[in-house]
Amino acid sequence: MLDGDRISSLNASFIGDLVRSAGLEDEVRIGVVQTAYANGASTAYIEKHLQLPVVFTPTGVKHLHHAACQFDVGVYFEANGHGTVVFSQEAIRLFREKEPQSPAQKEALEVLAACADLINQTVGDAISDMLMVEVILAHKGWTLKNWATTYTDLPNRLVRVEVGNKDLFQTTDAERRLSHPPGAQDEIDQCVRKYTNARSFARASGTENACRVYAEAATRGEADELANKVAACVQKYGS
Repeated sequence: MLDGDRISSLNASFIGDLVRSAGLEDEVRIGVVQTAYANGASTAYIEKHLQLPVVFTPTGVKHLHHAACQFDVGVYFEANGHGTVVFSQEAIRLFREKEPQSPAQKEALEVLAACADLINQTVGDAISDMLMVEVILAHKGWTLKNWATTYTDLPNRLVRVEVGNKDLFQTTDAERRLSHPPGAQDEIDQCVRKYTNARSFARASGTENACRVYAEAATRGEADELANKVAACVQKYGS
């Protein structure tokens, strides 16, 4: 699926290449912001292949946007596709005023300035996000298949668990770990350790008396099994 994680990595890859081509890698700091729902494969791709920092925030565009503004170029897209790219005023000034030393550098600076103009930095509307993707694919000469094969998503599962009182479940570490009820996170950690490339978390729903459990692992069977085990743990602590 060409979801928000892939839109995020595509933008980060393209802008990172342009910043290097423009000779601004020491002056423009690029960062990617994700939530706990981002697929672990996308995080690994951004950190290891693109060699860009990733920071995590609680779910909600307001949290991601604030964190993205701490970078000269901040890229954030929730897994559902909501998001944008924000450019600092200093970055935009550099794109427009830096004296290019070669035709390639001149082109990179012009494209960076155009990207800042194209994308809606205030709210990240779907039309400008889509146009940005089209521009990047055209520049790279990529098909959708090329884009989809940059990394392979880890199999994942999202489960809804009804509980007696969702307010018992409080999170920390950008909603990736439970601070309450006591003991619940330790049990989740024990479950996760049994699987390969596994990760799981539980968080209270914002709209109903239930918890959401997310799990991912190396295989579909392991992801499903882990999700069910963590769901049972949540049900036990929430009853």
